[in-house]
Amino acid sequence: MATINIFGASGHGRVILDIVRASGHTPGCFYDDAPRCEQLDGVPVAAASPGNVCGPLVVAVGSNSARRAIASRYAGTGFATVVHPSAIVSPSASLGQGTVVMQGAIVQAAVCTGEHCIINTGASVDHECRLGDYVHISPHATLCGNVKVGDGSWIGAAAVVIPGITIGRGCTIGAGSVVVRDIPDGATAYGNPCRVVKIN
Repeated sequence: MATINIFGASGHGRVILDIVRASGHTPGCFYDDAPRCEQLDGVPVAAASPGNVCGPLVVAVGSNSARRAIASRYAGTGFATVVHPSAIVSPSASLGQGTVVMQGAIVQAAVCTGEHCIINTGASVDHECRLGDYVHISPHATLCGNVKVGDGSWIGAAAVVIPGITIGRGCTIGAGSVVVRDIPDGATAYGNPCRVVKIN
């Protein structure tokens, strides 16, 4: 088992720490741009700088854009992919580097994720879904089969996306939404049925 370091000494980081421990790995340390403590849940916290961040690393930051910026800054470090043992991940699924699958999530057959995705607590990603890089599937969201989600998009908590839908790059889907039609790049959309309210 590996020693895994975590970038982000925050609530999200604590969840990643639980996953690292539950998976049988050893937590090394937390890194943070602005540390507010010297240790978190028994793990030391260090101020991050380009010379002192070591991998393998999980970027424990919920914001897709911030996660992208941090991963880009430390691109040569090496990233870990971690899956909580309570999650169900099909052997035919493919998870990109830096991706995290949290407690109780389900990732079905032939799913393919990009890099640094978050499949959050209790989320369900069904067969043959395709997630781009830096996608966040929030707690208890459901993607039915053959859904495509573009880079940097965020699917809100308990949202439901019906089969075969395409959600573009850089989208935000509101919590509890029911997505029944394709969503264009850069859209913020919510509701039941989900409607585009603005394009960023």
